[in-house]
Amino acid sequence: MRDDETPVAGLAASQLRRLRRIVDSAVSLAETGGFDGVRLRDVAETSGVALGTLYKYFRNKEDILLFALTEHVARLEATLASAPIGGASPLERCENFFRRATRGLTQRPQFARAVLRSMASGDPEITVKIAGFHLRMTRLIISALRGEPFDHDSPVTAEIEIGSERERQVAFMLMHVWYSSLAGWAGGLHTTEVVVEHVRMAASLMSVPSASSPARAAAAAGATA
Repeated sequence: MRDDETPVAGLAASQLRRLRRIVDSAVSLAETGGFDGVRLRDVAETSGVALGTLYKYFRNKEDILLFALTEHVARLEATLASAPIGGASPLERCENFFRRATRGLTQRPQFARAVLRSMASGDPEITVKIAGFHLRMTRLIISALRGEPFDHDSPVTAEIEIGSERERQVAFMLMHVWYSSLAGWAGGLHTTEVVVEHVRMAASLMSVPSASSPARAAAAAGATA
C-alpha cells in the first residue's frame, strides 16, 4: 500500500462499494459547490451510509478529496505508462506534461479548487498524503523529462530515490511553480495556459534542454557576432 492512499486491500467487496459511493458523492458535491459544498453529513446522505460509518473510512472531507486526487493521479500514471509524453526535447516534454496535468485537473474547476484548499489544510495526516502525491508527481515529471514510458509497476516509497539529484531538484521546483500558479488560477488570476507557461518559463530558466534548430542556432550566432 502507498502512503498516500486510504487502506483498501483488506476491505470486502461490499465495503469497497461503500467507499466508492462515499468518494463519488464527495466529488459530485465538490463539482457543484466547491470545498464548502462538501459537508460530511451531505456526503453520508447522498452515498447512503451512516455518518459514523463514513468516519471509519475517512477522517474528514480533506481526506476524501485527496483520496480522489490520488485516484486522478493513478489514472494519469496508467495513461503515461502506455503513451509517454511526446516532444523533441526535455523542455518540450515538460511543457506537454504540465499541459496535460493542468487540463486534466482543471477540467472540473470546482473540484480542483476544493482539492487545492484541502492541500493547504495543515493537518499533519493530510501532509503525509500530500508528500505521497509529491513523490508520484516527481516520478511522472522525471519520466517526461527523459522521454521514457512511465514505470507503473515500480513501488512509490520515500526510501527509493527517483532519478538523479539534478532531476529531483528540477521536478521539485517545477511542482512548486505549478502549485503556486494553480493557486492563482483558483483565484481567477491565471488561465490554464498561463499556468503551463509559468512552468515552461521556470524550466527554461533552470536550463532544461530545449530542441536545437537551425533557426535557434542562427539566432544564437547573430547574438554573439
